[in-house]
Amino acid sequence: MRARPRLAITLGDPCGIGPELLLKSLPILLDWGDVWVIGARAGLELLAAQGDPIADYRWNWTEPAPDMPLSPGLSCHRLELQVGQERNPLLIGWIDPTPEVTADQLKLGVGCAISGRCAVEGVRTGAETVMAGETDALVTLPLAKSAAHLAGYNIPGHTEFLQELTGSPLIRMGFVSPTLCVVLHTVHQSLRSVVETLNAESVAETLAFAADRFAQLSGRMEPRVALCALNPHAGERGAFGHEEEILNEAIIQAEATFVSFDGQRTNPFGHLPSPFPSGAAPKGWSLYPTKEPEVSIPSLQPGLEVVARGPHTHETEFPAPRFFGPYPSDTLFLRAARGEFDLVVALYHDQGLIPIKVLEPDRAVNLTLGLPFIRTSPDHGTAFEIAGRWVADPTDFLEASALAVRLAGRAKGQNWTAEI
Repeated sequence: MRARPRLAITLGDPCGIGPELLLKSLPILLDWGDVWVIGARAGLELLAAQGDPIADYRWNWTEPAPDMPLSPGLSCHRLELQVGQERNPLLIGWIDPTPEVTADQLKLGVGCAISGRCAVEGVRTGAETVMAGETDALVTLPLAKSAAHLAGYNIPGHTEFLQELTGSPLIRMGFVSPTLCVVLHTVHQSLRSVVETLNAESVAETLAFAADRFAQLSGRMEPRVALCALNPHAGERGAFGHEEEILNEAIIQAEATFVSFDGQRTNPFGHLPSPFPSGAAPKGWSLYPTKEPEVSIPSLQPGLEVVARGPHTHETEFPAPRFFGPYPSDTLFLRAARGEFDLVVALYHDQGLIPIKVLEPDRAVNLTLGLPFIRTSPDHGTAFEIAGRWVADPTDFLEASALAVRLAGRAKGQNWTAEI
């Protein structure tokens, strides 16, 4: 077992803000653990051509460390990075799956087929290092779906590509933050198709699976999970639609998932891959152990409905989630942020992403549920329009990396901590 965690960080699209965020963050990341970067070295050289303020960063490429993989087609190096006036250089492992790509083939701020290939192959190689046990968690900087499509990769995004690479039978996209945690039922599809394909069985699967995985990663064996309604006012008894009848049935099915025919608790997803141990978390464990939320959420006022307040007391080795809803989404997220619920399941992309990006624009972390390893990502895109201007804020990337370190520690029974 390694004494320090080792993060695999994919560079994302080399023409976006990924290389800049990486350089800004490396001095902090290396305080938490060791780092292997997977991506096009041309991304750094592209930045270097911009002049100031890149002058604060100077680097050399040297021979790789002995423990780095030497697979055919991979270019492995050690990056010796000098930051400002620091005396000792930072040492980072670097794997380039596309060593034939050079900076003169790329244009900063413009995604293209070449940059898309660099980004996607970086994700493929990064996932392979985690599955092989060479790294402990995967943190992905943003790629551009349009550039990936130009390169011939017909993928909706990281989440679906990682599912394909790992053969994971069931995954969901989650977002965690100190204030609010959200899981999406559907991701990159039209709102029309969300309504047309809505059915109780699939929503129940999302509810139950999200509850099970959240119990694993948080160690809370009785997570309180609330479901968003689809229609205004939760349909108001059919006045604004009848889809909430489907959602009511989904909640009933989700509750039944965790109980066998003889009334005993079961572990319905125990056969699926997971990096986390089952059972309650070690004493003192928390996803965000030290830093309080920075957003101000008004306290609960008399007269508001309060659901299941108080400590969790159910003693079982299996998750025993409690499901609530469907509740109108215009009030549900505030209720969750105030502490009534541990997790919200949103039916479609913007229903879940708008509130978490408003409440936690710098701390929300994308977390893929259902993979055999830990994968986190900052909750933003490539930001081509500001690439090379050195105004990109690395806070969200650092939050994603810190969460990966903490979760890797929980998964491996190590006291690995990180915070910004």
